[in-house]
Amino acid sequence: MLSKRTPYLLAASALALGAGAGAGSYAAFGGQSGKTTTIVQQAAAQGSPAAATKTMSVNGVYQADRNGVVEVTTTTTSAGSNNNAPFPFGGSQSSQAQGSGFVYDSDGHIITNNHVVSGASSISVTFADGSKYSAKVVGADPSSDLAVLKVDAPSSKLHPLTLGDSTKLEVGDGVVAIGSPFGLSETVTSGIVSALNRDISSTNNFTISGVIQTDAAINHGNSGGPLLNMAGEVVGITTQIESESGGNDGVGFAVPSSTISQVVSKLVKGQKVAHPYLGVYVKTSTNRSGAQIASVKSGSPAAAAGLKAGDVVTAFDGGTITSPDDLTAAVAAKRPGDKVSVTYVRSGSTKTTQVTIGTRPS
Repeated sequence: MLSKRTPYLLAASALALGAGAGAGSYAAFGGQSGKTTTIVQQAAAQGSPAAATKTMSVNGVYQADRNGVVEVTTTTTSAGSNNNAPFPFGGSQSSQAQGSGFVYDSDGHIITNNHVVSGASSISVTFADGSKYSAKVVGADPSSDLAVLKVDAPSSKLHPLTLGDSTKLEVGDGVVAIGSPFGLSETVTSGIVSALNRDISSTNNFTISGVIQTDAAINHGNSGGPLLNMAGEVVGITTQIESESGGNDGVGFAVPSSTISQVVSKLVKGQKVAHPYLGVYVKTSTNRSGAQIASVKSGSPAAAAGLKAGDVVTAFDGGTITSPDDLTAAVAAKRPGDKVSVTYVRSGSTKTTQVTIGTRPS
């Protein structure tokens, strides 16, 4: 279903640098609102080092994990223009933005959101003790809004956090977020899992599925920071908020650790992540049954199979489809190259076609 929500990515625009630069301000970056059926495959999470499995207090989680949470600062440089203030004589303009992240392993890999570091000319990571190191991007996956950084820091600075199993979360479970909202490092907030299996749109307009919704307060600058269960394990990475004001309204979203595990395990090895691709936008059908195709991407697997706008998909690979979310989840469970049958209704007639799942284009 096409989203009407107003999501905000959580990277904070910081200080504009250069000739004539004034005081900095924080700004929200709006995300795309379209949805497709081509989303991240879910996989069982596998942690880095093992963490305690006992339930802790909020302070206990904070004390156990604070040294593994970092602040990520990026600098972006763009050419000036003779016609654009505040650079009337040309030259370049530098701006900084800030987000959060966490230590993934003892090799110096840092996990954050792709939108935090995308387009950056330089990146630095600040640890809880205030020490700062330059970082480079090892790999990024815009479709899941995840990125892996690498820092050359001594082992004494690296305190890897453990990836928990987000598939074991239940609505009402307690969670803790640690990050740097508005540049306020080591900020901890707490709340509950408000809902599970939400869909949000990444910056490349593809759907991220299985997302965790939480009422833990997260704001601009929290992007890339960990969402932790009460055992201190990372169950998500805070990515977006839904808000009419642009600030925290108690509806935040985190990419689940099951997705993090599957994506990051490839990125740290320098591999690309192949996502399943059908190539349709879907919406709720007029009779509220099935997933109605709103549009079909030219050259996509769906187009090759003869699917058209207006078709209502009622079954996918033998499974019943009752809603757009059903189709989204069904495609996500497949791999590129899989051949599946799709049953749909067109002009009152039921038809079946074969589709070869593709690889999501970059």
